[in-house]
Amino acid sequence: MRTRRHFIQATAATTLLGSLGLQTARAQGLEQVKIVNGFPAGGSADVTSRRIGEKLGGSVYTKNAAVVENKTGAAGRIAVETVKNAVPDGATLLLTPYSMMSIYPHIYKQLSYDPFKDLTPVCMASMLTHGLAVGPMVPASVKTVKDYLAWAKANPKEANYGSPAAGSTPHFLGALLGLESGVDLKHVPYRGSIPGITDVIGGQLASMVTPHGDFLPNHRAGKLRIIATSGKTRSPFVPEVPTFAEQGFPDLVVEEWFGFYAPAKTPAAVVANANTAINAALKEKSVIDSLALSGMVPVGGSPEDMAKSMQYYFEFWGPLVKKIGFTAES
Repeated sequence: MRTRRHFIQATAATTLLGSLGLQTARAQGLEQVKIVNGFPAGGSADVTSRRIGEKLGGSVYTKNAAVVENKTGAAGRIAVETVKNAVPDGATLLLTPYSMMSIYPHIYKQLSYDPFKDLTPVCMASMLTHGLAVGPMVPASVKTVKDYLAWAKANPKEANYGSPAAGSTPHFLGALLGLESGVDLKHVPYRGSIPGITDVIGGQLASMVTPHGDFLPNHRAGKLRIIATSGKTRSPFVPEVPTFAEQGFPDLVVEEWFGFYAPAKTPAAVVANANTAINAALKEKSVIDSLALSGMVPVGGSPEDMAKSMQYYFEFWGPLVKKIGFTAES
């Protein structure tokens, strides 16, 4: 695929122009801002949107706290398209995991947006790791990934896993686990984490791969069991759970961020103001504590930082998607 280096250069230029116009934009401040995300209420995307949105009011960016709209459907693409087509005045932001930007271009031949042209990076918000959890369909004796794979191989009709969206990072983590182990794990896509977790707890679904923070309340209540996390090191939120790498799957080390985007052609000064306000919100103790409850940590940084990370993951996932062999027509 063609290089996206020009995108990073353009983002750097946008940041520079934003600093030049910052004083003018500070005096103006938007009356109301809306944050659109593509997943249901209660999940990691929703928590990130609401906790940060609550803190934006009274900032250089906007006078009032942001309104959050959960625009679910099409594996998160409807939300992206909504913001792509919004008026580029800074009043509408997208909050999305990097999947929709860095992975989807590899799997959708007719993707309805170009993440490098139709949207402008504003700020990375939160970082998370994913987890593999099993529910009551899987015997209590299954405590590790290898235990689960052995059970799945012996029970092929029940050997399935859910994810919050087809083509998402959790979907591909499960697919890579199946490929590397030689076990046929059937994928079941959902509209977000919560519906899939509900089915795991209810015994209709064997397992789920999704942001591990979405499992935490039910894991602690004993309603499901997290058996692996995808970080470089163990999660501080479930330190008793070993990583995939510790359990013999080093290729399943993946961390993912949620980030804010504005429509392309949003004034540079407004993007700079939004970035300033979001970075300030991420330093608030109440935001840090709320993110921790969902297994996330704040990130922040500049639009250029976000563009570089987006480019990195675009290149990282390309060969893996090819290895998995998934396309939107699969």
